[in-house]
Amino acid sequence: MRNFSQGWKILVAIFLLGLSFPYSQGYNVKSKVFLSPKFVLGPGSVENKFYYGIDFPRGHIALKRFDAEVIDEAGNPVPLHETYLHHWLVEKYYGHKDAEVLEYNGNRLLHESAYISARNDGICQRNCLGQFFGLGSETRGTATHIPDPYGIEIGNPATIPAGYEERWFLNVHAIDTRGVEDRLGCTECKCDLYNVTVDEYGQPLRPNYRGGLSCCYDRTQCRVSNGFEGARRSLYLRYTVKWVDWDTSIVPVKIYIFDVTDNETWFSDSTGFSIQHHCQTEYSVDPCKANDVADNGCVHTKRTSVTMPTSGYIIYGVGHQHSGGIGAALYREDGQLMCSSIPAYGNGMEAGNEAGYIVGMSTCYPKPGSLRITDGETLIVESSYSSSREHTGVMGLFYILVADRVPESSSFLDVFNKMDSDINHSAFVWGAFVLAGVAVIAAAVGYRRRNKYEDGYQPIMI
Repeated sequence: MRNFSQGWKILVAIFLLGLSFPYSQGYNVKSKVFLSPKFVLGPGSVENKFYYGIDFPRGHIALKRFDAEVIDEAGNPVPLHETYLHHWLVEKYYGHKDAEVLEYNGNRLLHESAYISARNDGICQRNCLGQFFGLGSETRGTATHIPDPYGIEIGNPATIPAGYEERWFLNVHAIDTRGVEDRLGCTECKCDLYNVTVDEYGQPLRPNYRGGLSCCYDRTQCRVSNGFEGARRSLYLRYTVKWVDWDTSIVPVKIYIFDVTDNETWFSDSTGFSIQHHCQTEYSVDPCKANDVADNGCVHTKRTSVTMPTSGYIIYGVGHQHSGGIGAALYREDGQLMCSSIPAYGNGMEAGNEAGYIVGMSTCYPKPGSLRITDGETLIVESSYSSSREHTGVMGLFYILVADRVPESSSFLDVFNKMDSDINHSAFVWGAFVLAGVAVIAAAVGYRRRNKYEDGYQPIMI
């Protein structure tokens, strides 16, 4: 008899759990597909523009997902071996209601008084890695979904400065590699292939700079094989946004992007000690030497320490690397692995499976409440690349989404776990028996309702 009552306890607990998780039934997810402004590329040419005031969902909402890919005018996905998507990123800003929405003005627009940056919560210095979403060649195969009941809150009227409105800009960096002499070299922005000696601002390249963003800026040209001819074509970034209307049951998350090239320095000011960050966003990997092959298999690993500015719970994590990457990871200072992100390489020719390119990065979705970080905690960011050959302009970023609390209803799990610690296996058998009985009753009711419907009665719609 005692086991029977315990079985009922389990049944009641399961029933209450269903009631205590209103979000388990799912929110009304909305979705819309947008197109970037058109950009035109010919063999070897480069597009790296910032588009302001792009189409984006409006209102007080929670972002749930953002996916993107390059397409042609017919809407067909363009493979990476034709147009390499170095990166795309989307960032929020506030524009004065009376200010003109400019189509393109580099990254200098946000320096004007009519515009206010509204970047993420990440730790890199101003105007560096402030995006809300952003990926590269891996975009088609990397999950960006934010699980319930979490979301990125935007459009909250209380946070928008008076006289301003929330707007978004898009940066697309794409390289047309049709007919080029060295496809990998062009995607890694090797300076000799682009025949440049100054950066986009006209400043001389620093000594020993062999490749990277400073050599493949907008309207540069990578060297094309002699005799190759290819038509210029119009392309777009097609992006799909999913969101839900804001609700008090949604737990907001903050966005942090760590950079393995970051170098923290401490300094004192009127408020005490502060941290200054020096994120370079890219670095080079030198080819390994003969003796390195036996020691580490020609693997180059770069690490840095970062200080977490606030506490919370990690609910999502993913790395960003370029071709040659073999994995990124986030550790605690004591060496405990928090999240790892491994690249997937394609093995075909079709879009989304291009051989030799990173076509996806694995993601982390920790159990809610299981991965807590504390204010001021030191984390270790790690990025590893194959060094069997030289790589220039590579990246080692790590994105995490952090919630400052776990869902309130999840606390009931603790109550359930402690409700009756002496429940044994036989009690669960009784619980299963009771559940089976309920299932039989439900089936009978369903059968009765179906019969009534067939007899002309109206069904009960749930």
